[in-house]
Amino acid sequence: MRTQRQVVDYSLQKRAVLRDVYSGRVGTYEVCDASPYLKSAARFHGEPTEQRCPICRRENLTLVHYIYGDELKQSAGQARTLAELPVLAMTLREFQVYVVEVCQGCSWNHLVEQYLLGRDGLVVADPEATGRRREAQR
Repeated sequence: MRTQRQVVDYSLQKRAVLRDVYSGRVGTYEVCDASPYLKSAARFHGEPTEQRCPICRRENLTLVHYIYGDELKQSAGQARTLAELPVLAMTLREFQVYVVEVCQGCSWNHLVEQYLLGRDGLVVADPEATGRRREAQR
């Protein structure tokens, strides 16, 4: 997305959690704890992936995008489809997006990334500076 910025990737944290699960230091009951609301959001608003669940390895993961921001008011904390995000990014100044992966089979869930979207991320070109650059190139 054009206005995406301040991206935080949680893949290292995910690898550490999975390493603990695979080694037996952490039980699957501790990491497979998706709430019914998260599983419902995955079913109705989620984006299916081709990536298999790292715990049960039976189901593909689903990505759920949650949005937060002052301008959202009552809509803050709602799950949105990926198709809705560019429209919101052009209408709102700034909002935070949290991407969570969910397995609807075993209830594995993990925060994948977070980032900012919104009009504040658009760079407005200075028309005078653009004109000066053109003259300098001649």
